[in-house]
This record gives sequence, C-alpha cells and structure tokens, in this order.
Amino acid sequence: MKAVGYQKSLPIEAADSLVDFEIAKPEPKGRDIRVAVKAISANPVDYKVRKRAAPTDGGYKILGFDAAGVVDAVGPEVSLFKPGDEVFYAGSILRQGTNSEFHLVDERIVGNKPASLSFAQAAALPLTSITAWELLFDRLGAVPGKSLDPRTLLITGGAGGVGSILIQLARRLTGLTVVATATRPESAKWCRDLGAHAVIDHSQPMKEQIEKLKLPPVGLVASLTFTDQHYKSIADFIAPQGKFGLIDDPAEFNVAAFKGKAVSIHWESMFTRSSFQTPDMIAQHHLLNDVADMIDKGVLRTTLDQTFGTINAANLKRAHALLESGKSRGKIVLEGW
Repeated sequence: MKAVGYQKSLPIEAADSLVDFEIAKPEPKGRDIRVAVKAISANPVDYKVRKRAAPTDGGYKILGFDAAGVVDAVGPEVSLFKPGDEVFYAGSILRQGTNSEFHLVDERIVGNKPASLSFAQAAALPLTSITAWELLFDRLGAVPGKSLDPRTLLITGGAGGVGSILIQLARRLTGLTVVATATRPESAKWCRDLGAHAVIDHSQPMKEQIEKLKLPPVGLVASLTFTDQHYKSIADFIAPQGKFGLIDDPAEFNVAAFKGKAVSIHWESMFTRSSFQTPDMIAQHHLLNDVADMIDKGVLRTTLDQTFGTINAANLKRAHALLESGKSRGKIVLEGW
C-alpha cells in the first residue's frame, strides 16, 4: 500500500523530510479495525512529532492522526463496527499514522462518520473535536446546557483547528460568554462567524480589551497557542478561583503566577486515553458519535478551510509548512490517493 513518512527528523524544506513509499498492508488483531483511508487532515502535532521523533530501526515513521474512511477488515474482538462502515477518528500517538492507504486503529476511539459530510469534511473534525470537548467539559468543567453561566470563556488562538470547534461547542452547548483572540481581520471574522460573542487581539494588551467589553468575569481560559507569551498577562485578569487549561508545549510556564487567585491548571491531551488504555477509553467513541449527530442536525459545522489535493509527500509538506508558519485557519485536508 502507499504511505507517506520519514526516516530522519528534518526541516520541512529538506527533500527527504517527508517521502512517498510502499509498505505491506497491516492485519487487524484484537479490537483493531482496518480502515481504507479516504481523507486525512494535518495538525500541529504532526510537525511536532516529525521534528522530535525519528525512527530508530531504519524504517519509516508514518505520521497522521485524523482520518475518515471505510472499514475494510476487523479484528476478532471487534463489536462496534463491520466492513463497509464509514468512520472518522484520530488515532494513537504510539502507533503508525493515518498517512497511509490502510490504517489500523482501536475501535474504542473511532466514531461513525457524519452522514451529511464528505470524507474530506469529516476528516477535519476528530482530533480537534476530541481535544476541544475534553478541554471544555472534562478539564475546565464547563456546565453543559443553555442555562446562563455567569462566566466568560477566553479562547486564545480561536481561529486554529481546536479553537474553531471549541468556539462552536461553548456557544451552542453552554451558557458561557465566549471571547476568542485573533490577530488578523480574516481570522477575527472566522471566529465571529463560528459564534464568538467577541474577538480581541492577543498581540495587544488583553486586559484593557477585556475590560472595555464589560462582560462577565473571565472564569475559564483555553490557552491553545503561545501559552508562554500570554499566561502572565492572563493571570492578571482571570477571575479568582478560575480555571486555566492549555494544550500546547510552552517553553516557559510558571504556575506560581496563578497562586494568589487559587486558579487551577489543567492540561489536555486527547492521546492520553489511547496511550494509557484508560478504563474510559471508549468515551472517545461516544464523543465522536455525539459530534457526528450534532453535525447531521446542523448544530455544529465542519472546520475544513483548505483542501491541498491528494495524499502524497509533496502536498503534506505544503500542509506542514503552513501549520509551522502559524498562519493557518481552521483545518487543512488532503483526500484520495
């Protein structure tokens, strides 16, 4: 089967940073299903892994987590899916990735693809939906339901992949006031179109902008990017006993900045359940099915922004380069072989 991968961690401009190659089709065992991959999307975690995790056995590391496709075969312990089912999911960081024609994934982290979406539209959703959902409800403890919540949720980097779905979840499933940050006019418009009550510019002092909005106190913060640059200023205006959640890898992060206000710190990684085979691992199966249902009912929309053509090394290199630039919006999808 066709696949895209690498043997050495190289800058994306290097000729061999990502290459096309052939590899044997994997066979499903246990609770694994084998998916014929129809579309994938690129995420920042792809280039982060590419930069730091070179294979040591002389083989190829296959990247990719988001995928939408059709179940091709199932392992002997599979009970949730059968061949022919259309699915979408974000795979495990401990296994080979979705940048391949066929891919093995544990059924407990797979959902039924939204019927109303194409494979490309569906592939934009899994990793960011899981991350946003877990961050909002499991880590920050937001209260589902449309009753008024007397707090503001601040989302830094609202136009990115996670921000794009988090804005929708918070606006449509909670009573929170939602404020996103963006620096470019087109990104600010993207956030407003997704449902943000207001948008501020995180390249300018945020406290003054928040105060001018005269909104409920910022009780919850979802720090999605450049946490090391923003957390000290956020500590200055987050409400006492608030909650600060982050998903990135800040070079510097001193939790003592939040001590005086008794603010709790919450890390979110959507790979935790699959990496540690937690007892509640199947929660991601149910979560994705809930997302699919909300998509089909028109409550949520896909966050697909750009399609970069077929799945190959050249197009994936373009996707990695755009993600590394920090100027992407929504999700980048590749479709077909």
